[in-house]
Amino acid sequence: MSELSPIAASTIKTQSLPIKAPRANLPTAYVAPAPLLPAAAKIRRRHQYLARSFLLFVIGPVLISAWYLYELAADQFTSSIGFAVRTEEARSGLDIAAGLSGLKALSGSSSSDTDILYEFLQSQALVSKIDTRLDLRAVWSKATNDPVFAFDPTGTIEDLTFYWQRMLQISYDPGKGLISVRVHAFEPNDAQAIATTILEESSAMINELSAVAGENATRYAREELDHSTARLRETRQALTAFRSENRIVDPIADLQGEMGVLNQLQQQLAEELVSLDMLRSTIEGSRGGSNRRGVVSDVRIAQSERRVEVIRSRINEERQKFGGSKERDYSAILGDFERLKIDLEYAEAAWASALAVFENARAEAQHQSRYLATYVAPTLAERPLYPQRMLLLSMIALFLGLGWSVLTLIVYSVRDRR
Repeated sequence: MSELSPIAASTIKTQSLPIKAPRANLPTAYVAPAPLLPAAAKIRRRHQYLARSFLLFVIGPVLISAWYLYELAADQFTSSIGFAVRTEEARSGLDIAAGLSGLKALSGSSSSDTDILYEFLQSQALVSKIDTRLDLRAVWSKATNDPVFAFDPTGTIEDLTFYWQRMLQISYDPGKGLISVRVHAFEPNDAQAIATTILEESSAMINELSAVAGENATRYAREELDHSTARLRETRQALTAFRSENRIVDPIADLQGEMGVLNQLQQQLAEELVSLDMLRSTIEGSRGGSNRRGVVSDVRIAQSERRVEVIRSRINEERQKFGGSKERDYSAILGDFERLKIDLEYAEAAWASALAVFENARAEAQHQSRYLATYVAPTLAERPLYPQRMLLLSMIALFLGLGWSVLTLIVYSVRDRR
């Protein structure tokens, strides 16, 4: 075992023996300071880097953000509105006959219309309309010293639509159908004016939806009524042309008249045949009379036979009218008239049905109406509520601190692996 130096030997003895209080007359031993370890020096260097990075990436941006928020950021005033789409349905007078007491107004919310309105509030079409009326570029670019929260007046309509979604807070409850909107501006009057214009444009859009719904409800009924009216008009024109061509107003009545004539002729024929038979029997019974009387009797028979022939000829002519003749064919005329009459009756029934459907659809369209029910009118702010400086500053500090912590852990993890 190698010999130890006197200082090391005394150090070992001092560590192994219990320490006693030095006597007053003994000299105090000198102890050399321990050398500085290299690991301690590295730890101090790392701490310095961490502190500098924390100051650079966290404290510095937070201080800059605080200076901007409290020195340059412009105050923003808000105006709130709240509304809902309502559908009112008034019962017609037919319900009174069914036992209901008077007219009832049923009011309810229309979720589909509310969804449409919710999308309309975020659309470029609404932004363009309000920009035309109020010049949103000038209204939202009044804070010239605030480039972060103010709008660049040279921006496009797409930029204005994106900024619109930043300056509007839209809350929608699908269950209740309620929509609330909070508008931001750098002056309270501007915020209220924008909110009022939003309410007016939304009401106009709902009225347009109501008009379109009413038009759609009656459009098909109106088209069917127009078709039935045109068909009825054509049928009546065809019947009028048929009457003018045949010079008969009512073929059935005319046919009944012809049948009356035929019946009379047949009756006259029967009577004349009976008279002829009686005349012949009388003449045959008195053949023994004078020649003059026989001649007279023969003349009577001839005249009676002539009347019978004339009546039979007239009957044949009348019958030819029913079976077809050059002058008038009652069978064809009556067939055409019955066909036109059936078409006319069907057209009139279809027109009456289409008219009833149209009147019912128009009454329903008039009884149902959509309107915008406002439960919060545009408000006028008295003090600015935005930007929420403390909240924004806290969020900036939080996210910067989290980001710095994650980056520090990543750097240490990479160095430890080496």
